[in-house]
Amino acid sequence: MKIATLSIGDELLFGETVDTNAGHIAAGCFESGMRVVRHLAVGDDEGEITDALQWLASRYDAVIATGGLGPTGDDLTARAAARAFGVRLALNEAALGHLREFFLKRNLPMSPACEKQALLPARAGVIPNPVGTACGFNFMYEGCRFHFLPGVPREMERMLAETVIPAMQKELAGGPALRTRILKVFGHPEVELERMLGDLRLICPDLQLAFCVEFPEVHVKLRISGEPLEADRRLAELAARVRERLGDSLFAEGGETIDTVVARLLREKKATLALAESCTGGLLAKRITDVSGSSAYFLQGMVTYSNEAKTRLLQVPAGLIAGRGAVSAEVARAMAEGVRKSARSKIGLAITGIAGPEGGSDDKPVGTVFIALAASSGTIAREYRFHGDRERIRSIASFAAMDWLRKHLLST
Repeated sequence: MKIATLSIGDELLFGETVDTNAGHIAAGCFESGMRVVRHLAVGDDEGEITDALQWLASRYDAVIATGGLGPTGDDLTARAAARAFGVRLALNEAALGHLREFFLKRNLPMSPACEKQALLPARAGVIPNPVGTACGFNFMYEGCRFHFLPGVPREMERMLAETVIPAMQKELAGGPALRTRILKVFGHPEVELERMLGDLRLICPDLQLAFCVEFPEVHVKLRISGEPLEADRRLAELAARVRERLGDSLFAEGGETIDTVVARLLREKKATLALAESCTGGLLAKRITDVSGSSAYFLQGMVTYSNEAKTRLLQVPAGLIAGRGAVSAEVARAMAEGVRKSARSKIGLAITGIAGPEGGSDDKPVGTVFIALAASSGTIAREYRFHGDRERIRSIASFAAMDWLRKHLLST
């Protein structure tokens, strides 16, 4: 099935709004064994929308369109669709009933202007909207199945997941499916991963092997099209080969992240954690607490940005800072030990570094970061040299700390 998306709205073309809908639709289709092969965007112009719909109908099997279903004068999608498909606009009783029920349940008056949202192309099927006013609609035209959804992401996402994708999967039942495995790696660039894994294409000629950078991670994507059960079996075999070759640099698969993996390990190991941060300014604590339930293992975090705070809160000796510098292995170790002692946690993790753009020197250039981990087995500090702007250095430093914590928990 050849699938395209159509995003409608001037705000998209003017750069006022980022089109997240197209990406969400593509990801939803992809996860369901289907593939979007084209994205198209047009403004709030009836003629442009009409032309786009007719052009897409001649080239694709299915189109998912978003935007332009609201009650205002610039919401032109239903009218343009009727014009493109050669039918009249008609008051859809199901859509009108939904509108009335929506306002009645909330004890709100319904403006007469809202009835515009119930004017749909004749013979269109209604796509229920469980969280908003505008129903979507579908229409078959010249062999192409069109699905029209609101542009509001929260509404579009529910309707896509609950109605559109299941309907498309039903149409595909019995046919070949696109199956995907995503394996997430830290510490190997794309070129090195190609060298390590490229021969998998020879082992499985119909394998689509791709590498995608999502800084600071690299995602290894394995794709096979075929009978679903057989494709799943072959992907499982290939994924096992990838795991064997990549070892502990492979940190997660599928929807997991470094943060959710660390959270799971902390629970499994019944470990507790305390953090001391300097250059990352609390970013590491944010990663930990972004995962629900982190209060079970995260005891405290301290952002000790100044030297005085490191001494007062973490008991880092002032002489050590004066002699070795705040950005040093010795100070990182003292920070990790200090926060572990203060919180009485099993693990203390600390970061100190130079995120830039100022503050670097010949010995310690911008991007120099020390990370230390303190546990019952002892305290270890490691030096890193990261590159990029301030945001990238802080991001990769927090990620490196999480990855070290992951490996430590796996080894205990």
